Amino acid sequence: MNILMIDTSGPACGVAISREGRLVCDMQLVSGRTHSQRVMPMVEMALAMSDMAVSDIDVFGAVTGPGSFTGVRIGVSSVKALAHAADKPCVGVDALHALAANIQAFDGVICPILDARAQQVYGAMFRAGDVPQRLCEDEAMPLTAFLDRVEATDERALFLGDGVAAMRGAIEARLGGRAQFAAPQHMNLRAGSACAIAMRLAEQGETTDYLHLLPLYLRAPQAERERAAREAASHG
Repeated sequence: MNILMIDTSGPACGVAISREGRLVCDMQLVSGRTHSQRVMPMVEMALAMSDMAVSDIDVFGAVTGPGSFTGVRIGVSSVKALAHAADKPCVGVDALHALAANIQAFDGVICPILDARAQQVYGAMFRAGDVPQRLCEDEAMPLTAFLDRVEATDERALFLGDGVAAMRGAIEARLGGRAQFAAPQHMNLRAGSACAIAMRLAEQGETTDYLHLLPLYLRAPQAERERAAREAASHG
């Protein structure tokens, strides 16, 4: 089974290809340009470097969120277009699950967090493994609320994800020595990790068609929240 995975859910634009169960390409680019300008050239490059064509891909995968609303839409839309053109199935991969897959061994809880802005994180907890075992569902919440849940486990906690950069100090102040942090090369989501999860899902038949591949939003986009606030104020 050959899988092409796209991740545009965060700061990096990533493309990975798995051929017959082996990761043959894993590209990541952080630049000033938007993901919409980068993702399809990266897909073309990944296929060319892997000596493959779009017709060789059996399943197209996308990281569906949580993450940047615009970024998630770019990745999902790109995969929907590719799958539609090739008449092939899709698979969606959760961003926090893919982040946890960066860590193969840890004696404690793995805590991927993404910066959700507005003083919140997208967070979840997992046990390490080839396919990380989920301990709680993804949720958008204040960092303090997420750390309440982590502290309640009474275990060491390994943090990773783009939420760590701004919140490391607060995490260390709250958890002290129980807080561990992933090495830089494992800190951010990799399309290759998402590709490994996509392969497991596809093998289990958990694919969909392009019409039913949807972004995962844990809260309404900022524009919608602001509009709702204005409407509420006008009726107050």
